[in-house]
Amino acid sequence: MPKAYIISAYNAINDPDKLKAYAEGAGPAVAAFGGKFLARSGNVTTLEGNEKLRAVIIEFESVEKAKECYNSDAYQAAHAKMAGGAVDRDMFVVEAVE
Repeated sequence: MPKAYIISAYNAINDPDKLKAYAEGAGPAVAAFGGKFLARSGNVTTLEGNEKLRAVIIEFESVEKAKECYNSDAYQAAHAKMAGGAVDRDMFVVEAVE
């Protein structure tokens, strides 16, 4: 079964305090599902498309495990801390090549 990656690409960060509160809860939720942060930075160089302010890449053992993490109570509780438009981001899961 191929690995999978959750990729978050931030277009805008409107409330850094809410983003910080989210990150404090999201980290343990990701770890609980075996997720491993591979990249997490504001040092993003756009080569094509719209400029991003921040990007995060998290590795999981499978697409299913990545989706379980995202849909978990712990992750959704962290996600709720960004309510009210704290960030504008694109987030998706991509399956790795075997």
